[in-house]
Amino acid sequence: MSPRSAAKTTPTRSRKAKPAPSHAVPADKPAPVHLRRAMLPPASAYFIEETTDRSERHVLSIIVDNEPGVLARVIGLFSGRGYNIDSLTVSETEHAKHQSRITIVTTGTPMVLSQIRNQLDRMVPVHAVIDLTAAGGPLERELALVKVTGRGNDRVEALRIADAFRAQVVDASTEHFIFQLTGRPDKVEQFLAVMAPLGLVEVCRTGIAALSRGTGHLDDEE
Repeated sequence: MSPRSAAKTTPTRSRKAKPAPSHAVPADKPAPVHLRRAMLPPASAYFIEETTDRSERHVLSIIVDNEPGVLARVIGLFSGRGYNIDSLTVSETEHAKHQSRITIVTTGTPMVLSQIRNQLDRMVPVHAVIDLTAAGGPLERELALVKVTGRGNDRVEALRIADAFRAQVVDASTEHFIFQLTGRPDKVEQFLAVMAPLGLVEVCRTGIAALSRGTGHLDDEE
């Protein structure tokens, strides 16, 4: 027998691949800390709460000191918290006390509107805050200046519609009219919609002025 054939060949052992480490954790054991952190949702700077409350339109009246920066602080309170302002009017109403009245129309859920009132109450220059809508059907009025250009039949039709809405002509030429209209915001919107195909070119609106009905007044809230 040759030496080659006499030599014993030793069988080679095949190495089994080690299974990759799994992050699966048995149900009866709590997950390690590093896995629990990985499974958490990303953190948020704001707590978002789902709500089914409907947004409502409310008119707020605010009495403030007539001094520099007050209006900016009130507007900043709304914009800094994402509250929208649909209409804003302000003017000094108490010359002896140097106080101004701000009328704000805003939209939000009851929870948001309650937050707005509470935060306005905490501002130093604010003397009174009242939700005229919650108090019951405020009297609202708005003034609009509407410029309409045109000739011929459109011009005649614009005059006829303005008369129906009781709008006054405050400026006119052979090619244009400027109408002055006072009324509720929905009346102003209707007037603008009708005038649009007749040559409406420019609109300026004052925003809403509002008072509570009856004998109550803002001084009662101070």
